[in-house]
Amino acid sequence: MRVGLTIFILFLCSLTVRSQSGAGNDALYKHFVYFKDKANTPYSIQQPQQFLSVTAIQRRERYQIPILTRDLPVSPSYVAQLSQAGAKVWYTSRWFNGALIQCDTITLRKIKQLPFIRTSETVALRSSKKPQTSGQKQVEIQNFKKIEFQSGKNQSEFGEAYGQAKLIGVPEMHQAGFRGEGMRIAVFDGGFSGVNRVPAFAQLFRDNRIKATFDFVDKDTGVFEKDSHGTQVLSTMAANIRGAFVGTAPKAEYALFITEDVGREQRLEEINWLLAAEFADSAGVDIIQSSLGYNLFDKGETSYTYQDFNGDKAISTRAADFAAAAGMLVIVSAGNEGNDPWQYITAPADADSVLSIGATDSLGRRAVFSSIGPSYDGRIKPDLSGQGLLAAVINPAGNVIRANGTSFSAPIICGLAAGFWQANRQLSNVQVMDYLKLSGSQATNPDNRLGFGIPHYRRAQTLADQLEGNLNGEFRLYPNPVPVDENHFTIILPLAADQNTEFRLYNAVGQEVSQFSYQYGKVKSDRTFITFELKGMAPGIYHCVISGPNSSETIRFLKL
Repeated sequence: MRVGLTIFILFLCSLTVRSQSGAGNDALYKHFVYFKDKANTPYSIQQPQQFLSVTAIQRRERYQIPILTRDLPVSPSYVAQLSQAGAKVWYTSRWFNGALIQCDTITLRKIKQLPFIRTSETVALRSSKKPQTSGQKQVEIQNFKKIEFQSGKNQSEFGEAYGQAKLIGVPEMHQAGFRGEGMRIAVFDGGFSGVNRVPAFAQLFRDNRIKATFDFVDKDTGVFEKDSHGTQVLSTMAANIRGAFVGTAPKAEYALFITEDVGREQRLEEINWLLAAEFADSAGVDIIQSSLGYNLFDKGETSYTYQDFNGDKAISTRAADFAAAAGMLVIVSAGNEGNDPWQYITAPADADSVLSIGATDSLGRRAVFSSIGPSYDGRIKPDLSGQGLLAAVINPAGNVIRANGTSFSAPIICGLAAGFWQANRQLSNVQVMDYLKLSGSQATNPDNRLGFGIPHYRRAQTLADQLEGNLNGEFRLYPNPVPVDENHFTIILPLAADQNTEFRLYNAVGQEVSQFSYQYGKVKSDRTFITFELKGMAPGIYHCVISGPNSSETIRFLKL
C-alpha cells in the first residue's frame, strides 16, 4: 500500500474482531449478512471526504455522478452488535450494505434474529479441496513458448508484444502521446509473483506508479506472491522494456489487489471482488481490469446456471454494475468456456455496464476457447475481442512466453481504453465503452462470438473527433447505405435529447415495418449510441422517424 491510501485500507479492514464462535466443523464458514438500512450512521453524503478520496470525488464531479446513500459506510453500531453476538467480522460493504462474517451455525442463527438483519448467505464452507476444473478462473494457459528478449524485434519498441498491440492500434496511440499517463487502473487477480523483481516492471516502482496493494484473501498488503496469473495479466499493460516488450498502457498508475484464493472456488471470492471494487472507488481508480470469472464452485456450494447470467444475479455482476455507476470503466474477461459444455460467458461478464472481452488469434479470428453469448436475457456478449490466442506475456522469471486466454485479451484492450480515455477525458466511462464498440471491426453487425469485433484506436479517435462537436445536435444513422450482408444499423444519440424517444421505421410507400422504444436521460453518462436489428427486411429505401415529447426528425437510409 502506497501514496496516502492508508485511510481506505484502514476503513475497509479495521473492523476485525476476535471470534467467540464455537469450534465445531462449521466454525470456519463465512457468511455475508445484509443490513436493512444505514440508520445512525455518522457519515453523510454532504461530507464525502470522510469516506472517499479527493480523486474519487473529482471523478464523480467531472461526470456529474451524485453521491448516494449506497456510497455511505455501514452503521458502526450494527458492526459492533455482530461482534457482540460472537461473529468475527472480516469486512464491511458500503454498496451491498452488509458485512462478511465468520461464525458457526448457532451464532449465525442468533445473528439472523437481530432486528437490523435483512438476510444472509453462506459464501464459503470449510474446505481444502481444489476447485472444479473449469474456465471460470481464467488461468488455463496453454502452448507455453519461451522467447528470449531481442532488442529491436519487429523493428518496434513493442518487441514481442507488437502484434497484439498493432491489432488494436496501440502503436498509433502511443505515437500520439497517450500511454496511460494519469490513468489509474486496478487489477484484480490471484497473485502478482515476481512483479517486484522482474526488470520489465522496474519503471512502475521507479516512478512510484504502484499506488496501492492489498490481499483480500489474507487481509494484508502483500501481493507480490502466490499466483503468477496476475503477473502475466499485468505485463500486457504495464511491462516496459523498449525494443523487447512494451505493454498497452506502460505509463499508467496501478493498484494491485488479490481477490482470488487459487486453491478454492467459492462465492467468497466474489465478495472479495466487491470489496476490491469499493476500495478502487474510494481510492479514485479510473478503470477496473479483472481477468476472473465465476460459474462453477467447489463441491457442496451452489454453482450458477446459465439462467443466472441475466445481468442482475451474480454477486460480482452486481458489484461490477455498481462500480460502473460510480464512474469507473470495468473491463473483464468473457471466459474460456467456448469449447467446453458450458460454452457461455461467466460472471461478471454478463453485467450490462462492463466491457466483456473475447479472444481472437493474431489475425482477428475467434479463438475456439473464447466464451460466447448472449447473456441469458438476450444481450450481445462478449462486447469486444482482442488477441488472446498465443498472446505475449511475461512470467515471474522475466521471460516472455505465449499464453492463451481471454485473461490476456481483456488487459490488452484495457490498455487501449486507458490511452483513449486519457486522450478524451471529457468522455464518461459509458461513452468510452460506446466509442470503443463503435470502432469495432463488426460494429454495424455485432454477434455473440466477437461482439462488436476488434476495436481500434484510430477509428475510435476519429469518431470522437467527428461526433463530440455534434453530440448536442442531431441524430446520426450509419452505415448508410446498410450493406447487403449486414443486418444492423446504429443511431448516434445527441446528448441534449428528449427522454422516452421512439424510433419508427417506414418503407418507401409509408408502411410501418418496425417500432422501437428507448429511454435515456440528458446527462453525459448516458449511452452514445444504440444498434437496431434489420433481419428480414427487404432491400430498399426506408425512413427512420425519431420522435420525443419535444422534437421529431426523420433520417432516410438505404438497405442494399
